[in-house]
Amino acid sequence: MNRTVLKIDGMACTMCEAHICETIRKAIPGAKKVSASHKKGEASFLTEDAVDLEALRQEIDKTGYRYLSGETSPYVKRGLFG
Repeated sequence: MNRTVLKIDGMACTMCEAHICETIRKAIPGAKKVSASHKKGEASFLTEDAVDLEALRQEIDKTGYRYLSGETSPYVKRGLFG
């Protein structure tokens, strides 16, 4: 499993977060646990497969927000006490 974190400029409220989450879900159908934070200026999600960050950047830029950067790293689910 992979965790992708995106830095996004232009989000100002919870509706902005919802637009970004919706865009990610449409661009990456296998995305799970999609979330965004306008306070942090970032969005994150989990996927089984590798993510095409360039294609995702294009989709986000179409919405009027600005994609700044993206990073994918391996994600290991932690247990209750781990």
